[in-house]
Amino acid sequence: MLKTRQCLLGIRTFLGVASRIWGFILYILRKHLRTIIQYQTVRYDILPLSPVSRNRLNAVKRKILVLDLDETLIHSHHDGVLRPTVRPGTPPDFILKVVIDKHPVRFFVHKRPHVDFFLEVVSQWYELVVFTASMEIYGSAVADKLDNNKDILRRRYYRQHCTLDLGSYIKDLSVVHNDLSSIVILDNSPGAYRSHPVTMAETPPWGIVFDSIEYNLMEVHQYNAIPIKSWFSDPSDTALLNLLPMLDALRFTSDVRSVLSRNLHQHRLW
Repeated sequence: MLKTRQCLLGIRTFLGVASRIWGFILYILRKHLRTIIQYQTVRYDILPLSPVSRNRLNAVKRKILVLDLDETLIHSHHDGVLRPTVRPGTPPDFILKVVIDKHPVRFFVHKRPHVDFFLEVVSQWYELVVFTASMEIYGSAVADKLDNNKDILRRRYYRQHCTLDLGSYIKDLSVVHNDLSSIVILDNSPGAYRSHPVTMAETPPWGIVFDSIEYNLMEVHQYNAIPIKSWFSDPSDTALLNLLPMLDALRFTSDVRSVLSRNLHQHRLW
């Protein structure tokens, strides 16, 4: 009887150790598989500019690219989330430990596929600005990780820089720069750049006429926005890569709104 119990205990111990080892192996395999999937399609050749292109860039203002964080560049969940949107066991790219209201909170952060390559490329074309509706203590830590000491995400705006409207945080791009002809925002949430009244004195200069004396900043800022689908966990996502040709071309325009205003129908898809 004693030998049977010892045998059963030995089997349970063996199965427990084997389960842990197998779990660790799966963790490593998933991490490497995700890395392979993310980077196997990364390719965007930055060719030398022709004299005509260089002259064109010298004739227009350098553009500003405003970047949202959550569900645009990264996705995160924190301790206590009952149903995280990522598959259980998927390793985060980094873990943040911050103190909110005197309580320590851990955030498990997953980077959108190709985000490092995307930032490396667009930082050569634009001045990059982070604008998030998240609290500064969290948004600053995420931006630091994405920047990775490259000094490309120097300008940052957080929740306190947003306008609170009917419970939603609105990103007024004029906070970033007063010349809307040279600013582009990449954000998964169209509601982030909506609903702030402006006057006809700020009517876009390319000939669009409005009936009322006032219209929404939604209409103005949509002319500055590139929509992108929210990202949570899909390792095969290529949305950031797909935007590179458009962003490459926009930097040559004198007014980004003259191009982005032609694609307003895209905002209804997100």
